[in-house]
Amino acid sequence: MTWTDHIDADPTVLGGKPVVKGTRLAVDFLMGLLAEGWTPEQLHASYPQLSPDALRAVFAYAADVLHDQTLLLVRPGAS
Repeated sequence: MTWTDHIDADPTVLGGKPVVKGTRLAVDFLMGLLAEGWTPEQLHASYPQLSPDALRAVFAYAADVLHDQTLLLVRPGAS
């Protein structure tokens, strides 16, 4: 499985945000819920159309997108 099996972006759905195919569940929305402490079980209970494979695809997509990103933090007093 690759994330492309489950994640799609269509300009007519949520302005082109990446979503789980066949839903309006955006990747950033799902990642936000997980960051707030939701469990995969809670996600599935609230969104039964979200399969375990689709949730893994959300993580795979996020990992792919962030793979070459670097976050630069400027610490106070650092030069």
